[in-house]
Amino acid sequence: MPSRRKFLWTSALGTALLGGVDHLVRAENRSVPFSSPRKSAARPPIVLSTWDHGLAANEGAWKILSAGGRALDAVEAGVRVTEADPKVNTVGLGGLPDRDGKVTLDACIMDENGRAGSVAFLQHIRHPVSVARMVMEKTPHVMLVGSGALRFALDNGFKKEKSPTPESERAWKEWLKTARYQPVVNVENHDTIGMLALDAKGNLAGACTTSGLAYKMHGRVGDSPLIGAGLYVDNEVGAACATGLGELVIRVVGSHLVVELMRQGNSPAQACRLAVERIARKHADLKDLQVGFLALGRNGEYGSYSVQRGFNYALYADGKNRMENAEFHLK
Repeated sequence: MPSRRKFLWTSALGTALLGGVDHLVRAENRSVPFSSPRKSAARPPIVLSTWDHGLAANEGAWKILSAGGRALDAVEAGVRVTEADPKVNTVGLGGLPDRDGKVTLDACIMDENGRAGSVAFLQHIRHPVSVARMVMEKTPHVMLVGSGALRFALDNGFKKEKSPTPESERAWKEWLKTARYQPVVNVENHDTIGMLALDAKGNLAGACTTSGLAYKMHGRVGDSPLIGAGLYVDNEVGAACATGLGELVIRVVGSHLVVELMRQGNSPAQACRLAVERIARKHADLKDLQVGFLALGRNGEYGSYSVQRGFNYALYADGKNRMENAEFHLK
């Protein structure tokens, strides 16, 4: 029979070996144990948003950030610029309709405290992101949809407006001649503006708003209003948003995945790449598929990555607003 001393020594050795294996696993994943951050220090603000319509949106957000304002106010103000632009046919009332000729809008917003609000399948409201914020601040819920979301908006002072616009209606009637549904990568797939901001107090926020894929099935909702899919904010780690074909993002809970990969020690760019690679492993043919992720760390570091060439984003930092191209998976 082994002695008690030998048993204890063997147990200690086994624990040490298991600890070593665990260390190697973490190293292979380029991860580090996460510790709670110290109180955020003042730093230069930064805002970034998806696609070229993000330039104008960033200008709206920067007016608030540069004056020392809150990131939450900045992202709402920023994406409202895009929602109000009738020339943008993928966001707001100017968006292209579904196959039944209805413009249905999705949006969400999330603040530094982890609070979130969302609306989906909302019609006739110019600024769904502001309705989403009101859901967050005035109700015990996170998401309202359809007629319930519209009634909530009207009850809280939003005006019902006509949609689709004449331009969008003409485009829909032209589409009806063939009724062929085949989204084009980096054209119909860039159906979202997602915005992330870090304010001077070191707090993060994000917003996302869209009219969804053109000529989609009536009732379809993508990733944009889904917390964790189209947008996720964790003030201890960072924030992320997604664009592209929403079904692919939903299946991997993409924005939450990016933030959790950042929590493990990956940079924002590495986290976006790893999330795209996870999507790529699940699809044998990526030729007609596009997803892009955008991420912002609590230290101001940012990054992006997409399935295919063509995803770009607007960055406003150090007093300059400019476009950046994302790295991509399919070479």
